[in-house]
Amino acid sequence: MTDTLLANARLIDPAAGTDAPGALLISGGTIKAVYAEGDALPDGTEVIDCGGRCLAPGIVDIGVKVGEPGERHKESYATAGRAAAAGGVTTMVTRPDTQQCIDTPEGLDFIRRRAAEDAPVKVLHMAALTKGRAGREMTEIGFLMDAGAVAFTDCDHVCTDNKVLSRAMTYARSLGALVIGHPQDSGLSKGAAATSGKFASLRGLPAVSPMAERMGLDRDIALIEMTGVRYHADQITAARALPALERAKKNGFDVTAGTSMHHLTLNELDVADYRTFFKVKPPLRSEEDRQEIVNAVRTGLIDIIGSFHTPQDEESKRLPFEEAASGAVGLETMLPVLLRLYHSGELDLPTLFRALSLNPAKRLGLDCGRLTAGAPADLVLFDADKPIVLDRFKLRSKSKNTPFDGARLQGKVLGTWVAGTRVFEA
Repeated sequence: MTDTLLANARLIDPAAGTDAPGALLISGGTIKAVYAEGDALPDGTEVIDCGGRCLAPGIVDIGVKVGEPGERHKESYATAGRAAAAGGVTTMVTRPDTQQCIDTPEGLDFIRRRAAEDAPVKVLHMAALTKGRAGREMTEIGFLMDAGAVAFTDCDHVCTDNKVLSRAMTYARSLGALVIGHPQDSGLSKGAAATSGKFASLRGLPAVSPMAERMGLDRDIALIEMTGVRYHADQITAARALPALERAKKNGFDVTAGTSMHHLTLNELDVADYRTFFKVKPPLRSEEDRQEIVNAVRTGLIDIIGSFHTPQDEESKRLPFEEAASGAVGLETMLPVLLRLYHSGELDLPTLFRALSLNPAKRLGLDCGRLTAGAPADLVLFDADKPIVLDRFKLRSKSKNTPFDGARLQGKVLGTWVAGTRVFEA
């Protein structure tokens, strides 16, 4: 196999925190060498001229919803994989909240085979923490780990029985398993479609206070202290939850936190006149909350950014706002949308890719997410300045429910490599 040299690139290395011109040599599915500007480059290689565009580690996206099994009409592994490749996502980590919940080794084995057959990118899978995500009985965590589960979560079905949850956490701790929680007081948030405040009141929408997120996180942190489990909060979206997260980290608990692309770039006013494509879970927050969450990503308090890709068909979204399904697709749109934060000066590119690639890889124990010799050649080449107008009907996902339809963005993915093989070319 001929080595491939990606020359004349702008290398974004989140591990080193650098953004500098250089070149990168791929050999046998891994990064063989990294060259700074002015270094002598090797002969006898296939050369791809990157034209000064950005070359970064491929995105590791934790929390992707795929409709198999049960809702294949919304998204399949084939369509999700193509969307991921077109969005610079080289590793998808899928959620277990399918119509037939992924809570058994047999169910996990089925989706692993489907993903291996159909997806052009790497796919890892989470399994349910409790059977049926019902919060009454924990799953066979050990068997599911043996079958390939990388983490355990009930997603937005928050377990309210602290005894059940503490037992599951204790068992997960004994096996070194990662538990992913959805910080939310389920009683307060039940039936909510918006964040409480003047906007929700004027629109007559059932709302939930951001305090529900803080209360849910406080409960989880208490159980983490009791059990010593490895824990990741899937989405921190409210400023009021940040002090609790900071205290947990300072106390030495094995805690990380994520947030979503939507809560970093949108606020509650974007719902406007009941636009259901903007209905996500948790609901969009105030602009002050958005700014605080961006700052938490910049300082490293929030570790990971995810798309929380949630495909919904037209019938699920074209309903009154309260009744419409929550969620938006994001695999293909995440990078150009998040580059808004780069162009506004809120985040630089190494910081952005620290949250998109390096930190999720580290949390899952993967060796990708960095531009260093010996690392997997999982890469994304993109033009950070290319203007585009997003057309949802051109997305590769089966479902087209994006809040960014018609948005003017800057940033276009030009190529994606998985283990040295190019899986997408613009």
